[in-house]
Amino acid sequence: MAVTNLKHIYWRSRRGMLELELKLVPFVRDCYAGLSADQQAAYERLLAEEDWQIFDWLQGRQMPEDGTLRQVVQAIIAHQGRL
Repeated sequence: MAVTNLKHIYWRSRRGMLELELKLVPFVRDCYAGLSADQQAAYERLLAEEDWQIFDWLQGRQMPEDGTLRQVVQAIIAHQGRL
């Protein structure tokens, strides 16, 4: 993956909601490069969602219908990284 693209994904992972940033930024830093191409595409689709939707998924209140996106959400939830 191009460094430029990774930087773009990193900056898109910075959100207006601190609770999301605390999960997404460490996940991108620590795990994004190790995802499959399908999972990376799913993560990029996740970033297109509204903050409240992503927050509901990460809180386990809902799960995405798309199986690959659901895998990525579960990986983000399981990741124990810190800023």
